[in-house]
Amino acid sequence: MSTYELLLIIHLLLFVYWLGGDLGVFYSSGFVVNPELSTEARLTAAKIMLGCDLLPRICMSLMLTVGGLLSHYIGVEHASWQMLAIIALGPFWLAMVLILHFKHHAPFIAALTKFDFYFRWFIIAAIIASCIYAYQTQRLENAPWLIAKLLGFALLVFCGLMIRIKITGFSATYVKLLQGTHNDQDNQVMINSLNKVRPWVITIWLILLVEAYLGVAKPWA
Repeated sequence: MSTYELLLIIHLLLFVYWLGGDLGVFYSSGFVVNPELSTEARLTAAKIMLGCDLLPRICMSLMLTVGGLLSHYIGVEHASWQMLAIIALGPFWLAMVLILHFKHHAPFIAALTKFDFYFRWFIIAAIIASCIYAYQTQRLENAPWLIAKLLGFALLVFCGLMIRIKITGFSATYVKLLQGTHNDQDNQVMINSLNKVRPWVITIWLILLVEAYLGVAKPWA
């Protein structure tokens, strides 16, 4: 098996587990906000939801690195500093994801969460700038579909940020659920928050399907 084939398999697995994990998160979240279930059942569903949520986060953190390496093997040249940045991005982003997930009670988590939030905005801006540069210089003339894929990924990151913003009501009420101090009003806050998130979640699914199509069909090539 060549390096290109191995990277391609990893790329496909990242897509599969991203979409599959996201579906699992969405499905289990419905049980978390269901007031007709016992608190124990809702908390169990929440554990499943949070566990499933780690998969899409891992896949997102590694996707640019794997995609960037794949582009090298289809003829897209990168300067040495660009290749180093591509290789370093995945482990760096993944480390943040894992620390935020497993060390959420650590004293530095608030600062890291804030850094992660703005880091994702930086990723969006960097992708858009690189796509504009690639279009103007025709750097991706032989693989113009890569520009669409990159912009799609930037939109995925944006959707994730919107989910983070819209889910605040859910997160705050979840703490009350853990403490057993929630009431009917809190239950409605969780439901309303989840309803605000739903359009962004569905948008992510649609973008992932478009991304898969672009990778397979390679239009405009």
